[in-house]
Amino acid sequence: MNAQPVQIGLSNRASLIKRGRRLEYFTIAYNSLEGLIAVIAGLMAGSIALVGFGFDSVIEVTSGATLVWRLHSDADESRRERVEATALRIVGVCFLLLAAYLSYDSIKSLTWRERPRESIPGIALAIASVIVMPLLVRAKRKVARGIKSGAMMADSKQTELCTYLSVILLAGLLLNAFLGWWWADPVAALIMVPIIVKEGIEGLRGETCCDDGCGPMGS
Repeated sequence: MNAQPVQIGLSNRASLIKRGRRLEYFTIAYNSLEGLIAVIAGLMAGSIALVGFGFDSVIEVTSGATLVWRLHSDADESRRERVEATALRIVGVCFLLLAAYLSYDSIKSLTWRERPRESIPGIALAIASVIVMPLLVRAKRKVARGIKSGAMMADSKQTELCTYLSVILLAGLLLNAFLGWWWADPVAALIMVPIIVKEGIEGLRGETCCDDGCGPMGS
């Protein structure tokens, strides 16, 4: 009598794991292309913000690859908790790397008063990311809650931060192109740094939000 609900639960988890893998493969593919375009467009326009956005895409790819590893280990219950904790720490390190780069990039840009040229490809890329990333965040969080994975929830936060950075990048590029406000992007990026650092520290401690409340996450 009790076997059927367990079987249904396992079947639902397997479906969520498969969906999670597809989402992470899409994350890797999209961010690889996004990073390539951002770096090329940034170098052509002399935009440190765009190059920095490309660096964020590399971190997203790393985070996505870590989650693919985590999800492929899900079937082995004896390894699941250990892999979950390691994956969460790797994502946490990715957050801190991003915070360090943005801090350096923004301060350098403000100090040297670097004025990038306007970049139409950069603006188009930022618009595309503003549309795609929120949909990806929502899908990842649904899977993370379903399998109770703190690592995937942290990865969804990484994607959410990419959404914010896309908005910041778009605002910076538009303000620079139309109003000549070259300082808008580095200032906005610096505002994001404390939030990113907080998420990174929580990841290293094994803490994340996987439901309505926050706390240490297991498998």
